[in-house]
Amino acid sequence: MGALFKAYDIRGVVPDDLTPEIAHKVGRGLVAFLQTDIVAVGRDMRVSGPALSAALIEGIRDQGADVVDVGLVSSDALYFAVGKFGYPAGAMITASHNPAEYNGIKICREEARPLSLEEGIGQIRDFVLAGEFPAPLGGRRGSVSQRDVLDAYAEHVLGLIDASKIRPLKIAIDAGNGMAGETVPRVFKHLPCEVVPLYFELDGSFPNHPANPLEPENIKDLQRAVIEQNCDLGAAFDGDADRVFLIDERGQFVGGDMTTAMVSVSMLGRSPGAAIVYNLICSRSVPETIERLGGRPIRTRVGHSYIKATMRQEDAVFGGEHSGHFYFRDNWYADSGLIALLTVLQLVSEANQPLSAVLRPLDTRVRSGEINNEVADPPSVMSRVEATYRARGAEIDKLDGLTVEFPDWWFNLRSSNTQPLLRLNVEADNPELLRRGTEEVLSLVVPAP
Repeated sequence: MGALFKAYDIRGVVPDDLTPEIAHKVGRGLVAFLQTDIVAVGRDMRVSGPALSAALIEGIRDQGADVVDVGLVSSDALYFAVGKFGYPAGAMITASHNPAEYNGIKICREEARPLSLEEGIGQIRDFVLAGEFPAPLGGRRGSVSQRDVLDAYAEHVLGLIDASKIRPLKIAIDAGNGMAGETVPRVFKHLPCEVVPLYFELDGSFPNHPANPLEPENIKDLQRAVIEQNCDLGAAFDGDADRVFLIDERGQFVGGDMTTAMVSVSMLGRSPGAAIVYNLICSRSVPETIERLGGRPIRTRVGHSYIKATMRQEDAVFGGEHSGHFYFRDNWYADSGLIALLTVLQLVSEANQPLSAVLRPLDTRVRSGEINNEVADPPSVMSRVEATYRARGAEIDKLDGLTVEFPDWWFNLRSSNTQPLLRLNVEADNPELLRRGTEEVLSLVVPAP
C-alpha cells in the first residue's frame, strides 16, 4: 500500500492498489495532518471516481471537517476554488494522464499550495498504514455541501487575458474524453473563436485514445483535424485538463518548452522585467527569450513543487515546464493549461500571424524529446557518463540528475523516481549535432554487447 504514495500525489490501479476503504482513510489522514475544518473535494470523469470521492468525503467528515463538494471539475478548477474561496484545503480525485484503470488523489492546502511526499503525503501515508487517527476535530462529524465553481472559474481565467484582443480563430481542441470537455465550453462561449471539438464527451474509459498528449499516437486525430479543417491551431489536454500541448497550423507538435517561451513573451509584455521560472529540461531558447525581453530567467529542478516554491520565493509572474505544466502567479501559482492556451491565443491574435510564424524566432534549435532507457544500475551509469564528459572538459551541474553542456549542444540525464529508468533529453544547434550527440550518450547509457 505504501507505494501508492508518490512524490506529488497518491496514485495507483483501482481496485488492486487504491480502494474506497483506502480513500476513506486518506480523508481522515489529510484532516489529521492539516488540522483543517473545511476541505473542497473535486473529481474527474474516471469510472472509479464517484466511489472514491464518496469514500474520501466520508473520511473527511468522520475526522470532523466539513466538505464542499465541487463535483466534476478539472484539477486547475479545484485549485482555483481553494484559492478564490479561501478554503484551507482541497482534494482532487484524478490520475491525470494515466490509463483508465488508474485513479488517485491530489491534495493541496490553503492558497492551492501542493502537498508533497516530504511535506504532507508522507504523513498522511503513515496515518493510513497505521490505521490509527486522532479524535475527530471538535468531537463532531463534518457536514457536506455542494458548490458549482466552473462559471466562476471561467470568469477567472478569462480575466487573466484581454479577451477583446482575441481574433475569430478556428481551433481544434482534443479533450481526450477528459475534463476539458466540461471546462473548455464554459470559457470559449465568451470568445469569438470557432472550436472544432474532439472527444468532448466525458468518459473515463477513454474510448478514443488515452488522455496523454505526450504520446505521439494520442495526438494524431488532432493533427489530422487541424489540417483537414484548416484550423489556425490545435490544443490537446490531458485527463484532468491541467496540462496542454499545442499543434501549429501545419499539424506540427509544439513542445511544452516552446509554449513556455511564447507565454513568457506575453507575460513580459504585461509585466516588464518580471522573473520567470523554467525547468532545466527546457530549451536554451527559453532563458534566451526571457533575457532578450528584459525578464529574469530562473532555472529549477523538474517538478511542480520545486517550480511553485521558487515562483513564490522570487515573486515570479509565470513558470513553465517541458511536460506541459504552466504556472501563473495570478492563479495562486498553480498550473493551468487553459490559461496557457488563452495566453497563446492572445499572442497569435495580436501578432496577426500563424502560430508557426510566432514560434519561428523563438524555436532556433532541435531536440530529441525524452528517451527512456531501462538500466540495471542507474547510479553507476550516471557516474560513467559524468566521468566521460568531465574528461572532455564539458560544463557539468547536478541540480537535477546530470546536465552536461557544450557551446552547441547539451543533455540532461535523470533517474526515474519510480522505475529503473534513465531519462535522456538532448538539444543541439542543428540536426546533425543532435543525432551525433544522442547516439554518443546512448552508447554510454546502454553500451553495445
